[in-house]
Amino acid sequence: MFKKVLLLVIAITLVALFFHYDLNQLLTLEGLKGSMDQFGEWREQSPILIIGGFFALYVLVAALSLPGAAILTLAAGALFGLVEGFIIVSFASSIGALLAFLVSRYLLRESIKKKFPERLKAIDEGVQREGAFYLFTLRLVPVFPFFLVNLLMGVTGIKAWTFYWVSQLGMLAGTVVYVNAGTQLADIESLSGILSPKLIFSFVLLGLLPLIGKAIVNKIKQRKVYKKWQKPKSFDRNLLVIGAGAGGLVTSYIAAAVKAKVTLIEAGEMGGDCLNYGCVPSKAIIKSAKIVDQIKHGEHYGLENATPQFSFKKVMARVHQVIADIAPHDSVERYTDLGVEVIKGYGKLINPWTVEIKLNDGTMQTLTARSIVIATGARPFVPPLPGIEDSGYVTSDTLWTEFAKLDTAPKKLVVLGGGPIGSELAQSFARLGSQVIQIEMAERIMIREDLEVSEFASQSLQKSGVNILTSHQALRCEQRDGKKFIIVKNLKHEQGSEQEEEMAIEYDELLCAVGRSARLKGYGLEELGIETNRTIQTNDYLETLYPNIFAAGDIVGPYQFTHVAAHQGWYAAVNALFGTFKKFKVDYRVIPWATFIDPEVARVGINEQEAIEQGIDYEITRFDFEELDRAITDSAANGFIKVITPKGKDKILGVTIVSEHAGDLIAEFVLAMKHGLGLNKILGTIHSYPTWAEGNKYAAGEWKRNHAPETVLSWLEKFHTWRRG
Repeated sequence: MFKKVLLLVIAITLVALFFHYDLNQLLTLEGLKGSMDQFGEWREQSPILIIGGFFALYVLVAALSLPGAAILTLAAGALFGLVEGFIIVSFASSIGALLAFLVSRYLLRESIKKKFPERLKAIDEGVQREGAFYLFTLRLVPVFPFFLVNLLMGVTGIKAWTFYWVSQLGMLAGTVVYVNAGTQLADIESLSGILSPKLIFSFVLLGLLPLIGKAIVNKIKQRKVYKKWQKPKSFDRNLLVIGAGAGGLVTSYIAAAVKAKVTLIEAGEMGGDCLNYGCVPSKAIIKSAKIVDQIKHGEHYGLENATPQFSFKKVMARVHQVIADIAPHDSVERYTDLGVEVIKGYGKLINPWTVEIKLNDGTMQTLTARSIVIATGARPFVPPLPGIEDSGYVTSDTLWTEFAKLDTAPKKLVVLGGGPIGSELAQSFARLGSQVIQIEMAERIMIREDLEVSEFASQSLQKSGVNILTSHQALRCEQRDGKKFIIVKNLKHEQGSEQEEEMAIEYDELLCAVGRSARLKGYGLEELGIETNRTIQTNDYLETLYPNIFAAGDIVGPYQFTHVAAHQGWYAAVNALFGTFKKFKVDYRVIPWATFIDPEVARVGINEQEAIEQGIDYEITRFDFEELDRAITDSAANGFIKVITPKGKDKILGVTIVSEHAGDLIAEFVLAMKHGLGLNKILGTIHSYPTWAEGNKYAAGEWKRNHAPETVLSWLEKFHTWRRG
């Protein structure tokens, strides 16, 4: 411990002396120019001493992470010329970096290891796999200042010798450019000399260095990734897309629109989950269930309450008719007309450019493409409960086919899951006559929303007849005397025997709605070594391990929404086709979503609980729909708009809307956030009367009223009093 303290004291003392004697002034461009003549004389008199002293100074500056290494590099070119200056700086910078690395390791590594053992272990494992190459990229493409790289790498487990030789090699290109610039600085005699062609060329090299370095790094990475594969000399297609959900459809459409030769491969139904099992059928049944509820409560509209007469089979038939009516929008015929070749079959990656297709007629076809996009979507996750397979269940995918066989809605329906899908379907089937019990392990449904939103949603579902059991864990499924039961445990139950905590719930149908998992198996990802951990791992450009293989949609995340999959589809197409010249990072800054219970819940940006978690100094503006004329005329005046803004500013950080048409109303706030418009801009925009959209303007008006300039208004009151005489 004493040695560490002593070393730290010495380092601090050296740094203090450096600044105390204004040595930092010598390491500025002005200081360098002012000392050139004197240094030239000294070099003539004692060349070995000057070279040795310069070398030692450079090592010291680098070792102590002092400012001025760049100026010293320029000085080396000015004093010693390109070749000699390059050799001096190359070794001095690497030795100084090594000393800084060793000091960091000696002083910091053990304490950090004790404080963050798991994190450092993970970092060390990564460094062990890719440490040398990662360090090389940082040296070649200076993302961080070199002194930071020295200190941070010292905390990792990379070997000192590896650190030295990689640093020596990685800094060569930058050293050449800086030293060469220094040789031109030595020739400047006046301000006009700055514009000399040689000097301009040197600084052009400085500007191009990161781009050149990045290109070299990418080339090295590609050679490393592709080394065991033989790249085709030509390709059948520009782009192959696997999966015809929202992500795949948009990707292939964009490719066809820019005249690329693109093939879309889909084994199942065109349109993916959203059209066939998710968004479309669920919204169709939500509408039917809402009409049933309105008939039951006709008194809200000046009518008589009535018992709705309907056929459940006809309701389900309408659901399938809605799917059929929308299907042409995503059909093979439409996309063929758009210029997309559609192949019905199951695609599997054979190598980074080749897809083997098992056609639906049993034959095989193989195609190559310069780029491939995987957009295979997700499927409902079924919890591994003992007995669940024997008892039977449906998911949000299978219920539309299974329930279409029923004459009436399931009498006793258990919905497992309190997220958006479970909540939407629980309310709908309760309105259609099912006795619905919704089971959620968390302490409230829709856990990602604010507490008051969750409570509002719970009240709405309970009003529709849903029995909600939060803080209940499903344990197993059982069959007793021909009846089916799910056994649950109350997580808030007082301490007692296991038998006392468990409860058996009888059901006719069990709907699993506890989330969705990405479709990862069977597409050749494992054979190619593409990393998956619940989703495909991609970078900001949607590239996988192989820069020519992209992924989009639910298989990627981080949001499993149809509109996000479509959003990613654009980036996947553009980056796949034009990434050699320009790549675009996916923009996730403003992502809206909606849960279509009644009333709807829509959100964009952060909510209050996230603002608290992030430590944001925020304020809330709230508008209640009981004050909106259109909401009153529709007898739907329950709900609110809740806007999160920074203290004293009208910048929109997030909005939550609970109301009818919330999914539509949120669009104005999405547009405002996307383009940096504040609440004042919304307030100054004319909204038609009487419409639901006026609620957005009134919410902005609430913010304005809360931030009225009281001092100015006080003086205006006095002014008007004076004007009255």
